[in-house]
Amino acid sequence: MALTPSRIQRLLDAQEWDPFSILGPHKEQKGGQSHIRVRAFLPDAAEVVCVTGQEEQPVTPMEMAHPGGIYEAAVPEKAFVAPYQLRMTTHEGKVIQHHDPYAFAPILSEYDLHLFGEGKLYKAYEKMGAQVCIHQGVRGINFAVWAPNAKRVSVVGGFNQWDGRRHPMRSRGGVGIWELFIPDLEIGELYKYEILPQGGDAPFTKADPWATAAELRPKTASVVWDVSGYQWRDHEWMTRRTQQDPLKTPMSIYEVHLGSWKRKFEEAGRWLTYRELADTLVPYVKQMGFTHLELMPVVEHPFDGSWGYQSTGYFAPTSRFGTPNDFQFFVDTCHQHGLGVIMDWAPAHFPDDPHGLAWFDGTHLYDHQDPCKGYHPEWKSRIFNYGRTEVKSFLINSALGWFDRYHIDGLRVDAVASMLYLDYARKEGEWEPNKFGGHENLEAVDFIKELNAVVHQEYPGILMIAEESTAWPGVSKPTYVGGLGFSFKWNMGWMHDTLEYFQQDPVYRKYHQNKVTFGLMYAFTENFILVLSHDEVVHGKKALLDKMPGDNWQRFANLRALYGHMWGHPGKKMLFMGGEIGQWWEWNHDDSLQWHLLEFTPHRGLQQYVADLNRLYQSERALHEVDFEWQGFQWIDLHDSDNSTLTYIRYAHDRNDLIVCACNFTPVPRERYRMGVPRGGYYRELLNSDSELYGGSNMGNGGGVQADPIPWHDQPFSLLVTLPPLSVVFFKPV
Repeated sequence: MALTPSRIQRLLDAQEWDPFSILGPHKEQKGGQSHIRVRAFLPDAAEVVCVTGQEEQPVTPMEMAHPGGIYEAAVPEKAFVAPYQLRMTTHEGKVIQHHDPYAFAPILSEYDLHLFGEGKLYKAYEKMGAQVCIHQGVRGINFAVWAPNAKRVSVVGGFNQWDGRRHPMRSRGGVGIWELFIPDLEIGELYKYEILPQGGDAPFTKADPWATAAELRPKTASVVWDVSGYQWRDHEWMTRRTQQDPLKTPMSIYEVHLGSWKRKFEEAGRWLTYRELADTLVPYVKQMGFTHLELMPVVEHPFDGSWGYQSTGYFAPTSRFGTPNDFQFFVDTCHQHGLGVIMDWAPAHFPDDPHGLAWFDGTHLYDHQDPCKGYHPEWKSRIFNYGRTEVKSFLINSALGWFDRYHIDGLRVDAVASMLYLDYARKEGEWEPNKFGGHENLEAVDFIKELNAVVHQEYPGILMIAEESTAWPGVSKPTYVGGLGFSFKWNMGWMHDTLEYFQQDPVYRKYHQNKVTFGLMYAFTENFILVLSHDEVVHGKKALLDKMPGDNWQRFANLRALYGHMWGHPGKKMLFMGGEIGQWWEWNHDDSLQWHLLEFTPHRGLQQYVADLNRLYQSERALHEVDFEWQGFQWIDLHDSDNSTLTYIRYAHDRNDLIVCACNFTPVPRERYRMGVPRGGYYRELLNSDSELYGGSNMGNGGGVQADPIPWHDQPFSLLVTLPPLSVVFFKPV
């Protein structure tokens, strides 16, 4: 195509939306012969030649077609060999040779584009963003980004002096994707997209929404990376994961913020890296008897204080702790130690940071244009437009990418309630009803169902966990029976009631017995995880130990009793880091846990108690095998509020396999306390929270009790036991 002054000016002004019609090779007739006219924009060049052969390196000098840096040459077609290279000599005399990006065909197929437009390209993370590949025999990076309302999009980076004129991208038709293969680029290159919006004169730069890696904040560029070459060694774990029923297996989760679990104080308090955490955190969690790690978000995010919940990189592990390959190593190490990895993931909102998703192509591309649906007044962040096919696909691809690339075992989906309800955190008049007049966000509901259906289909055995705090029915029921399709749901009601109860002075607890019994009214309506999460130890709520009433001895005893009841109660378990050592301070994301507390006996005792609880929980099928049906639980006595005691039975599928849990939530010992049991024989005392090993008074039952043939509590037999002060005791018939 011949150059016209207007097209030249568009190219020089970085306003050209169809660069391939000007730059690169174009066949033409000249003097009755076929030629290939090669045109390039090289504003730094003093001299350029086109290298069109491989062996003898024949070259064709290129002439300056415009002093702004446009060069061209007519190469006889018979002498033209692709892929050619451009050899440029700069004004400083430096010689640079590289392949011409505008000589390469697009990589994304029409079928890819069709699936993307339909929202069904479920491995789009292998196509979009910056993909390391070999194309037409040349190694390089293929860039692809969705920006349908842009007038022009360019790849910018250190390789082109961040100049948006040098690498404008090819528009791929009606789906709004822009694509460009840049040969000879390598892993580690920094890049962004420079976007010229329709109707706008000023371009702006954005980080890549599909980036695999990013710079460490406060820098904001994306980083070319390739995670495909990692050699995984977790085949045994991955195979076993698909064969287990997560509802029937033990799940005791240790929730961690990687930046504050432990710091390198001898090195200015720096974070531990993924690889250092693999060497320290993983064996610690295994030693403590937990089955899973739950990581507060490790997706890339600009602000430390958001804890990762305000993300700008939905496909990139944060660079705070290392590279994407380092994160793969961390997960691989967890699996080799028999630990599952759950990751917090926040599709409910994203921040307004100028390099992120907000106003991406000059329009409300990822968020909803209507502020009633597109803005969170509580978190002052943007809400995804769940009704837009490409946005749903983006989020589903993010989830699939973590399962595929990083072998994550589960996602804990943050703030599901804020997605489900149009009136979430909004006053009257700040929201509009759906088409049926209700307050449900129908588009978000459809997205959640599709998300869960797709990831469970693609990766059998993975976990999808909802942080959902309302009475929405069927959160953890399959989509084919009308549920939302999550595997589990956080039991926020149990957490609030239980903490409220344990914060009461024991003298008043008899008036609040329902707080620790009401949870069983709904315990089997969902697949619940009992949680004591990070949210309960921040913003003035106090650390768990500091919430407990009484003197220091009673505080530790209360906390041990709380944990004992939690581990005995139906439902999977989750404890936030620091809870196992009796952290006194509220959690601070900028500081380490108070590991020095382990110099003191009560803290070491609490840590040992949590480890022993976990070992008991894993070894006894009655404590984990039937968590979500009434057949796994039976009250012995829930009405003894005057003594603030609770007694109940946990059953395995084989009902001959049972555990009796006896709780005394006052500092008054209950001696010669009779409780009914379903069978005779000797009941061994498996675990006693009042043991001196844990810092208790060492009251107990001498290792066990013989059942009496005395009916009690509607049971045919009974035990006469000692319930130590502020304790939970586990018995098992042998």
